[in-house]
Formats: sequence, C-alpha cells, structure tokens
Amino acid sequence: MDFAFDARTEELRGELLAFMDEHVHPAEATAEEQRAALASPWGTPPVVEELKAEARRRGLWNLFFVNQHSLPDAEYGAGLTNLQYAPLAEITGRSPHLAPTALNCAAPDTGNMELLAQFGTEEQKKRWLEPLLAGEIRSAFAMTEPEVASSDATNIETRIERDGDDYVITGRKWYISGAMNPGCEIFIVMGKTDPQGADPRRQQSMVLVPRDAPGLEIRRAMRVYGFEDHAHGGHAEIVLDGVRVPAANLVGEEGGGFAIAQARLGPGRIHHCMRLIGMAERAIELMCRRAVSRTAFGEPLARQGVVQEWIADSRVAVEQLRLLVLKTAWLMDTVGNRGAHTEIQAIKIATPRTVVGIIDRAIQLHGAGGVSQDFPLAELWAAARTLRLADGPDEVHQRSLARRELKRYV
Repeated sequence: MDFAFDARTEELRGELLAFMDEHVHPAEATAEEQRAALASPWGTPPVVEELKAEARRRGLWNLFFVNQHSLPDAEYGAGLTNLQYAPLAEITGRSPHLAPTALNCAAPDTGNMELLAQFGTEEQKKRWLEPLLAGEIRSAFAMTEPEVASSDATNIETRIERDGDDYVITGRKWYISGAMNPGCEIFIVMGKTDPQGADPRRQQSMVLVPRDAPGLEIRRAMRVYGFEDHAHGGHAEIVLDGVRVPAANLVGEEGGGFAIAQARLGPGRIHHCMRLIGMAERAIELMCRRAVSRTAFGEPLARQGVVQEWIADSRVAVEQLRLLVLKTAWLMDTVGNRGAHTEIQAIKIATPRTVVGIIDRAIQLHGAGGVSQDFPLAELWAAARTLRLADGPDEVHQRSLARRELKRYV
C-alpha cells in the first residue's frame, strides 16, 4: 500500500497551507472584530469576502465537489476525488468557522450544491446552483423538527400539499444551519407529500423555498451550548405557514425525499470527519504550546506524566482516525457510497466522539483560559460535540452498523 498523496494533492496542500498561514489564521481576530461592528450579528465580515477573493485567485475554490458517480466533477469544482479532497478538508478544519467559507466549501452549502447538481432541473441549477457555486448566495437545508424525533426522518410532520400548479407547505423546523445569515436566499425543505403512503420512506419530498416566500418566518436563532454560531450563519427555528411555491420547485420526484436526503448526507458526513481531524490537530498544537510554556508544582507542565499521556493518546487517536477517514474516501471513489456504507458510519461514530475527548484534554490543560473566548477551544469543543448529533446521532449509526454486522451470522 502506498500512503503518499499524489502530486495534485501535494500541490494543493502546499497552496492551502500557505493560504491558511498567510491569510486565514491572521484574519480570525479581524473577523470577530468586524462582526461585532456589523448592523446584524449574522452578517458576513468584510474580511471574509477578501479571503474568498484570494482563495479564487489561488485556485482553492469549490474543492469539495465530487459527483454522484464518485468521479471527479471538474464542471463544478476542482475535479478532485474524495481521497484527494480529504487532506485539504482536514487543513480547513483548523479554522472551521472561517476557512471552509473562504473556499466555498462550507456546510450546508456543500451538501445543497451536490443535491442540486444531482437531482435539480436545469432551471433549478441555473437559478440556485450557479450563484451558490459562485459564492454569491448561501442556502439552508430544512429537515429537523422540534416536535418529533428527527433522527428517524420518517417522523417528520411538515406537510407539502399539491394545489393545482403549486405546493403549499406547512410546518415548523429548527436548527436550520445558516438560516440566520442574510445571504441565505434558498431553503431546501423536506416534508410529507403522502403521509398515508404504505412505504414510510416514500412519503417525503423536497421542495425549494425562497427566503422571501410569503408565510416563511425566521422565528429565532438557536444556540448551541450557549454559542450562537455567528460565523456559521446561525441555526434558526423557522415556521412555514401555508407557504406557496410553484410545483416546478419540487426537487427530484414526489416520494423521493428520503433517498435524496441519504444521497446528500453521505458525502456531508465524511466532510465533517475530515474537518474534525483538523480541529483535533489544532487542539494538540495548542496543548503542546501550553505544556511547554507553563509551570506548575516546580516544573513545566510538559514534564507532568498525565500531560504526556494526554498528548501521546491524542496523537495515536488522530493517526487512527485519519487512516480510517482516508480509507473511507478511497472506497467512496472506487466502489461508491453504498460500498463504503460501513466505513462512513464507522467514521461518523468514531471521529466526533474521539475529537471531543482530545479537545477536552486541551481545555483542561488551559485551565480557565480553555473555556474562555481567548482561545478557540471552547467553540471547537461545542462544534465537535454537536456533530455527535448532526447528520444522524451516534446511536442511529450504531444501530445500522450493528445490523449489517449481525446479518453475516443469521
């Protein structure tokens, strides 16, 4: 086995590392200062637009885009495979609230762009996909609901009813990522068009709902462990009260919503895991810098046995996770998402859980500073912990993975 990255990946890694060191990391403090001065806390700081322009100039734009056939799609992105993109996404994870947006590789836009490219009509692509690819607008994916266990998507209650040439949508959603951003112009809404259908996985459909559609209300911003996640564009509770859109806004076919959601979430899960490894690497770096710079009980923290154990265990865990994520990316490229089903679920279970532990050690080593706004660790912890719920909670993936394993013995 050859574990070396190919020439194209190494070239882009070099470009991206330079971009991070020269532009992204220095812009982190600037972005926070500019955001505080904005009329809306959910707006985009000017420095972000500067980073986007620089990323495009360097050819670091839309790197995430791999098409549904697991072949690199140069029409929409850089023409990379999942295996080529994985180490690049890891690098952006070192600054998860800034770098992915700068490269137009931030969730939920990445998943929404892939969804539109795969299932959208030509008209839908022209109206919504093209400006998303250009970074001119943002988008949101509205599935999760507060009144049901949304970990089982067959539970969703939002209604999408046909009325002549229109669909009428009624329901309530929450934790709709990016929806607070004024630049979010389109929602992909999942609801039921056939709530009495015999097959519970054929009851759901998806429709495109513009932000300015009458009856769509952004009710409030949802906090995540006390953070409002301004940099991400916030997480909103929204209400759809008889929202009417043309029937042409249907994505795919009626009853195809569940399958479309699964196609969207597969790549999204691996993207999250790639970035999580970058978050863990930054936590280890901060842990090591802290350990060699602080003294307790007469000697540097770096000489304390427990601290050395934390650092060693963290390094071992990251190396294990990286190999599993790279294997998963390779399988997605070679045998498709279905062939990589077990590995996708394995990384979704293992990566957030492990990275939360690594960041927690780094917080502990920083003492009060670790939970403060002076270091990125508290926000990194909240983001990693949230990913144990996002795109399916741990328990759902464990249940599915265990069933696949048990089938071999029945």
